[in-house]
Amino acid sequence: MALALLSHEVSDLCIGKPPLRCLSAVTATVADVISALKSSDEPFLSVWSCDHDETNDDINKCECECVGKICMADVICYLTESDNKALSLSSVSVSVLLPKSRSIVVHVQSSCKLIEAINLITGGAQNLIVPIQTKPITKRRQQTRNAVVSLTTTIATTTHKNSRQFCWITQEDIIRFLLDSISVFSPLPSLSISDLGVINSTHAILSVDYHSSSAASTVTAVSRAIADNISVAVVDDGECDGEDTRAILIGEISPMTLACCDESAAAAVATLSAGDLMTYIDGGGPPESLVRVVRNRLEEKGLVGLISLVDSLSGSSSSSDEEAPVGRRTKSSYGRSVSSAARMARKSVAIVCNRRSSLMAVMIQAIARRVSYVWVVDEDGCLVGMVTFVDILKLFRGFLDDQH
Repeated sequence: MALALLSHEVSDLCIGKPPLRCLSAVTATVADVISALKSSDEPFLSVWSCDHDETNDDINKCECECVGKICMADVICYLTESDNKALSLSSVSVSVLLPKSRSIVVHVQSSCKLIEAINLITGGAQNLIVPIQTKPITKRRQQTRNAVVSLTTTIATTTHKNSRQFCWITQEDIIRFLLDSISVFSPLPSLSISDLGVINSTHAILSVDYHSSSAASTVTAVSRAIADNISVAVVDDGECDGEDTRAILIGEISPMTLACCDESAAAAVATLSAGDLMTYIDGGGPPESLVRVVRNRLEEKGLVGLISLVDSLSGSSSSSDEEAPVGRRTKSSYGRSVSSAARMARKSVAIVCNRRSSLMAVMIQAIARRVSYVWVVDEDGCLVGMVTFVDILKLFRGFLDDQH
């Protein structure tokens, strides 16, 4: 059974995957990113080294490589770091949003074996870029496609060199695929995460204090969480008694939660405590009292650029909401339309388990909430660590090695 599982190729995981919609690292700006994300149902966009603007006649001469992925959380962190940046987004290259490590996205062939894909994920990759089979695009079809693109958004055509298209495989895709053959890994699924040694305590330091109002620490933590494909714990250091160095887990600030907001959430990150920020970005939308607090603190700090940004978005959103049917008011000045899968992640309540939870239960928890991790807490609610998809894949990888 193990050998049969290892014989699968990543193309088996690509069935039904839509082609990636791409932005050019050559020509796209931060303003283009914001526009593209708001018009997309997905929280992430891929960025490519080639220029696939609809006016480009030399598409087959470009070398095509995905150099990273970005979401609204990247934009929010960028805006929070410097107020002046909010005023010149149309002139700032998308490159400022890209991760420093390009190993987060890795190109593989469709014939890449599943075991090789697992090795890449456990080595640091978050997304595997896979070519998919497409019908050849005639000149007439390409002209039609270009006409449609030019009338819609700044997201470029998804056709690359030699008429190729790509999809990407995520950590979640691989975990879901392995769940279909979970019996191969018996008895691991029924054992506790403590007995299996998959509780990762090193990420417990990726946290901010509930009462902290430091925008710098929050942005640093969120940026690292994006790079590690995890989340930021919001903790209360004063709740654990005695010499215990752990803290009570109150909630989390997830990059996926921020990805469901619009760029105006940067104003909240720049002015609110971690606890208030959780409330502000939660799926229900910010209370009016917090909105007023944000506005007042922006004025106190003289953050003119963020004030202008919030005002411009509030004005445009209000008018569009009034014109839209009630049933279609999916946007507000503090959120944006995203897929149902992304909306599931737009909560500040942390997903938790305990040391005695079985591996199977933890996997199902993560899959059900569309996250790549589960926090581990003790009986008092103190943060112990977390279990990530990478930790689980490492465990499965070692198990398969032992079967040979």
